[in-house]
Amino acid sequence: MSVPRLNVRLELEGSARQDDGMGGYRVVWRRIGHLWAEMKAQAGQERRAEVGPQSVVPWRITVRGARAGDPRRPAAGQRLRMGQRLFVIEAVAERDASGQWLTCFAREEEQA
Repeated sequence: MSVPRLNVRLELEGSARQDDGMGGYRVVWRRIGHLWAEMKAQAGQERRAEVGPQSVVPWRITVRGARAGDPRRPAAGQRLRMGQRLFVIEAVAERDASGQWLTCFAREEEQA
């Protein structure tokens, strides 16, 4: 297995609930830190959305490994940011047996 080329800097973000002042809440995103990554787009597909067809491209994003529970370890439900582009993390798995590298399975999210 080749060593990944970590040449893209991404911001790792986590969500938190914030009171909206009316008895409810809203979701806000907070920066956790940054990670260097290798990004590879996978085969795209089209799916139906409310306003018509929507292009969906899954990504495999490789980062340095971190133990479970370490705040530097990405997790499903978090997201990665590259400028204005957002990548929602759907799953995370060790890329190799030693856990030196992690693969984040993500999809790019369009901003509203």
